[in-house]
Amino acid sequence: MDIRILNYFLIVAQEENITRAAALLHITQPTLSRQLMQLEEELGVKLFMRSKHRILLTQHGMLLKRRAQELIALAEKTKQELSQEEVLNGEIAIGSGEYQNSRLLAQILAAFRDQHPAVTFHLYSGNSDHIKERIERGLLDIGFLLEPVDVSKYEFIRSPLKEEWGILACEQSELASKDSITPGDLAGKTLIFTRRDLVKKEIIHWFGQYADQIHIAANGNLPYNMAQLSRQGIGFLLSLKLDCCYEGMRYIPLSPQLESSTVLAWKKSQIMPPAVRSFVDFARQYLHSPEV
Repeated sequence: MDIRILNYFLIVAQEENITRAAALLHITQPTLSRQLMQLEEELGVKLFMRSKHRILLTQHGMLLKRRAQELIALAEKTKQELSQEEVLNGEIAIGSGEYQNSRLLAQILAAFRDQHPAVTFHLYSGNSDHIKERIERGLLDIGFLLEPVDVSKYEFIRSPLKEEWGILACEQSELASKDSITPGDLAGKTLIFTRRDLVKKEIIHWFGQYADQIHIAANGNLPYNMAQLSRQGIGFLLSLKLDCCYEGMRYIPLSPQLESSTVLAWKKSQIMPPAVRSFVDFARQYLHSPEV
């Protein structure tokens, strides 16, 4: 059995769809189907149950999945051990939203690059939905995602630092003098929201009995652009606390406090380039250190 073909098998098992798996692997669908058929012929067993819209593993397929994960992990570990004395290089593509945790991500990147100066980073900014989409398409290796987010197909490390929610209000507004903002304060007010549905549900849940008394005038995914709308009086912006300062506007935290977690996530069951694997191991150790 070829390690490359086992990786193909694992990606198909993960995606449950030949077309998506082929796109991730950057090969054609007929080529991938042929490779899977040859693997079944080589082993003499049926690995998949095929239906119109998805494919599932048989009992033999589930056994091979466990063994393939072990074999690929061992092969990768062996490769790293044999190349330990070589200079680690390569590129790592990382997607992230704009968070307080962005500073922590920058600290991890800086600490990693101190040890491996030949590694370069490509950063993509966007919301968690966009970042996940680019990971699925193979355009990003890792994503720094704001929860709630579906990571059932991902391995991840959760950051110990929480993100705080509040509003951005014009200094001339009736809420600008408050130290905190309650759901009742925003009842009947016009708001600017995040575009992400899962996060929007969490915020609406925070409003409780006042949820049906809010009015959403606009939504978006870039805080700077939404802040400009708020500055023009379109509405109060529900926003994460950031280090940014917007002239003529004031950030006020919510009460009761509303917080979100972030995770550093990557797809399960795929072979990573050495630089990416080393970074994941480094980030896991860094985030679990008592200093963070």
